[in-house]
Amino acid sequence: MATIKDIAEKANVSIATVSRVLNYDTTLSVGDETKKKIFEIAEELSYKKRPSKKAAAPRIAMIHWYSEQEELNDLYYMSIRLSVEQQCMHQNLQLVKFFSYDIEQIKSSDIQGIVAIGKFSQKQVDELSRVADTIVFVDSSPDDEQFDSVVIDFEKAAKKILDYFINKGHESIGYIGGHEAFKDQTAEIEDLREKTFKEYMAQKNMYDETFVYTGEFTVQDGYLLMQKAIDDFGDALPTAFFAGNDLIAIGALRALHEKGIAVPERVNIIGVNDISVSKYVYPPLSTVKVHTELMGETAVDLLLERIAGRKIAKKIFIATELVIRKSSF
Repeated sequence: MATIKDIAEKANVSIATVSRVLNYDTTLSVGDETKKKIFEIAEELSYKKRPSKKAAAPRIAMIHWYSEQEELNDLYYMSIRLSVEQQCMHQNLQLVKFFSYDIEQIKSSDIQGIVAIGKFSQKQVDELSRVADTIVFVDSSPDDEQFDSVVIDFEKAAKKILDYFINKGHESIGYIGGHEAFKDQTAEIEDLREKTFKEYMAQKNMYDETFVYTGEFTVQDGYLLMQKAIDDFGDALPTAFFAGNDLIAIGALRALHEKGIAVPERVNIIGVNDISVSKYVYPPLSTVKVHTELMGETAVDLLLERIAGRKIAKKIFIATELVIRKSSF
């Protein structure tokens, strides 16, 4: 595993700066470019690079539903994006990158296929399908019959967390999650983590709607929502929390630390994604590992298969695994 020292040396900054950036220290005065450099290096060091092939290959577009600024607040998507870029290098592809949805620019880019990272409305999907016949969606699947897609089974991931808590004897389990909407604001996106939590806990006769807190998938909202839970419940605070992603979990850990609530002795936290910074926070975060590097690689490979002539769409589920560190027993 890469160390904070390794990241600091490659980024040419101090170990203290890297540690504070990876722990989302809000008092640190560091520019976004430096943060971006540190996050990208942490991601790149988390999996092995492979040499590129020499054979020529098509020109493709990568359309990211997040801007570069938004990526700094959600490293899950940064990791997917970096893996797409690395696989394109490996396949010697010409890659055109779009960090915002601008259909006119995309139309004029002279491409043979699209890797679309994130969640796109039906209107956007229809527009993209008129630009390129070959599209692979990553982290969403708008039409299993027409488009290839690479997704995570968040229902299974959620049940892994809940089963772990239940098997450890927790009887009061809370949820802190977020909501998302399509960028064109046409609809809110259903979140399978929250949906599964509610349904699965109800099946177990353990669901309490007052234990559910939702906001945005950010460190700040994780912090504020956990503060609210602490204020609401005091000594009756649930003994375990399922956090919808690692960023929310990191914010929740900070709120618990500030209130002097011991983790994991009093409250257990498990997140989702296993972003590169999760192992560096205090205490190191238990999480469901999502193999984002495999998501990006698989998307590029599927695109090349379709360009080569495959007709039938594929929906690939990337497996997840529970990684227990020190934020849970």
